This record gives sequence, C-alpha cells and structure tokens, in this order.
Amino acid sequence: MAMAMATATLASSLAPFSNSKHPLFHGYKKPISTYKNTNLSRVSFVVKCQAADPPRVYQGVYGPWSVDPTDVREVTVGHSVHWKCKKLTVGHLVHWERKKLTSVFEAKYRYILRTWATGLGLSLVLIHIYVTEIKRTIQALWVLGVFGSVATEIWLAQPADETLVQYVVDHPTAIWFVGPLFAALTGLVFKEGLCYGKLEAGILTFIIPSLLLGHLSGLMDDGVKVTLLGVWMALFVIFAARKFTQPIKDDIGDKSVFIFKALPEEEKAALIQKLEQQKFSES
Repeated sequence: MAMAMATATLASSLAPFSNSKHPLFHGYKKPISTYKNTNLSRVSFVVKCQAADPPRVYQGVYGPWSVDPTDVREVTVGHSVHWKCKKLTVGHLVHWERKKLTSVFEAKYRYILRTWATGLGLSLVLIHIYVTEIKRTIQALWVLGVFGSVATEIWLAQPADETLVQYVVDHPTAIWFVGPLFAALTGLVFKEGLCYGKLEAGILTFIIPSLLLGHLSGLMDDGVKVTLLGVWMALFVIFAARKFTQPIKDDIGDKSVFIFKALPEEEKAALIQKLEQQKFSES
C-alpha cells in the first residue's frame, strides 16, 4: 500500500513534465540537464534555430511552392551529371579533331562513350521542362541515338576494325545513326539558353547541328570543322562550370507548374476555378 502511494505521488509530481512539448523534454521525455555551459548553449541554440527555419516560399502561377530536400538532391545530381557529360563530350571532340586514338584512350573508349550516353540520358530525366511533349521528344531522340550508335559500332565499325568515333569521322553518312544523340544534346543546351539567357548555350545550339550537318554533307572544310570543335569545347567548359553557380530555385523553375500537371483532371479544374475566382475578387 505504501509502495502504491509512493508511486502515485511520484507520478503526480512528474505530471507537469509529461507533455512532450515541455522545453526540458525531447523524444522519449527524458529531462535534459539544466547545467549551463555558455558555449554549448550557444551552439545548441544556433542549431535549433537553423533546423526550425522554414523553407522560403515562392509564388508560382498555380500557387506557392518551396524547395524541398528532394529538389536539392535532384538538382545536385543533375549538375554533377552535366559536368561529367560535358567532360566526356570534350574528350570525344578532342579525339574527333585529332582523328587518332592514343593507346590509353582507345583502351577506355567504350567505357567513356557509354558513360557519356548514360549521363546524357540521366540529365534528360532530371531536367525540368514545362512542356512534357518537348521533354519526351528529346528523350526519344536520345533513345534513337543510343540504338543507332550501338548498331553502328557492332555492324559497321567493328567489322572495319575501327572505333565508333573513328568510323563516323571516316564515313560521314554514319551521322544519320549517331546524330539523334547530338540532337538530344542540342535540345538540352537550347533549353538552358532559352530559359536562363545563357549566351554560351545559345551559341552551342547553332554550332552543334552546323558542325554535324557540315560533316554529313561534306560541304565544310576541315579547318572550319576544327575551329568549330575548338569553340564547342571551350563553350562546353563554360556551360558546365556555370551550372554549379546557378541557384537551385532557378534550375527548378516554377515548381507549381509541375505540381499542377501531376494533379488529376478534377483537381486541376477545381484549382483553375479557384484561381479565377481569386483573380476576379482582387480586381
């Protein structure tokens, strides 16, 4: 009986602290030591303030939105893939310009080509484009280019004892098979130039198809090709480097558009009606 009374007394004395919202309790309601160390208190205060700081809210066409950890992860991965893709592209262009493979480059050639194509494909998956049809078209060009490149290497380049790039250099008509890959790449840089006003992206939008068509038609002199390749390489380095200085919110664009496009048709109609009513009431 005495034990029960003691237990009840102890429980009643701790009752004010049983609420998890009490400042001295966290998690499983274990009291935090009240020992005050000035430096530790400051660090703890700063960490708590940073953790509690809400994400910045941006106003989009279809409502407010914010950048979440998933967005940060996707953009970071996309930037890394862009950089890898552009470095490998420069490597291909250097080889095309020299028309000769060193033994080291030749040993790693297939790995580099596959990594480049995979990186480009992943970039096209992570890229933010409002018009779904345009994004799907660019992705379809990538698929065609991959199949065309594999077929050209297996059935044309290998029987001729050449690498894929060397075969394309020696046989301009092979551009028809590998060209869709570069068309997809052109679509990517065109999007960057159009959305963010990047001069280097705008120039690349014209250089890439001009060089490929010039090689395909045979109307472009080798000296002009080499010059365009040099410009292509330089602009690609600039293009890749500037991706890392671009704010994440700018890379995402208006996230409310993507959220809206993912809604069911009924919810889309309801949201549009709500926005129209708000606009009418404000006017």
